[in-house]
Amino acid sequence: MVKAKESVFLNVPYDRQFTRLYLAYITALSAMGFVQEATLGITGNRRLDRIAGLIERCEYSIHDLSRVQLDLNPPRTPRFNMPFELGLAVAWAHEHPKHQWFVFESRRRRLNKSLSDLDGTDAYIHDGTVRGVMREVCNAFVSPWSQPTVPEMMKMYRELRRNTPEVMRKTGGHSRFTARVFSDLCLGAAALRRKYLERRNE
Repeated sequence: MVKAKESVFLNVPYDRQFTRLYLAYITALSAMGFVQEATLGITGNRRLDRIAGLIERCEYSIHDLSRVQLDLNPPRTPRFNMPFELGLAVAWAHEHPKHQWFVFESRRRRLNKSLSDLDGTDAYIHDGTVRGVMREVCNAFVSPWSQPTVPEMMKMYRELRRNTPEVMRKTGGHSRFTARVFSDLCLGAAALRRKYLERRNE
């Protein structure tokens, strides 16, 4: 497990098609004991400064670049937020080497074409699956201490997914990609960590 209160900046797409992987990241990082930060809820003036501040106060950042294709909504454009925020993290880590950043992708070798400046960086390939996200989070955060297994994470994920409609009802949310819903999902996943993982060590 990680040290208490270590945090991860989570840079992922916010859309319905990514929901399963979004929940998988929340589950896996909670299982590892991390506090999670995201740009959800950041609006208005000085948004860029606030995003940079989030990255700077986190020990780690995960950047999922699996959505490099054109979106379906007109005008059809690629998504630049994820690689842009990766650039902020890389620049911060250059000046503050304690910050570690990780790139996740769904396809092998695509990063060499989509972002060739990162040539030589080993991306964590999750194959676009829930189990793949959990496997690669475990690979990114290898620890000498006891770590959760992928089957344990899958138990947590299934329960969190079952609980999500109740989270939506209680928050009055219409989207899983809001600050309040994200916070409650993280709290729910942390509770599942205590249920499934901490008791095994008692």
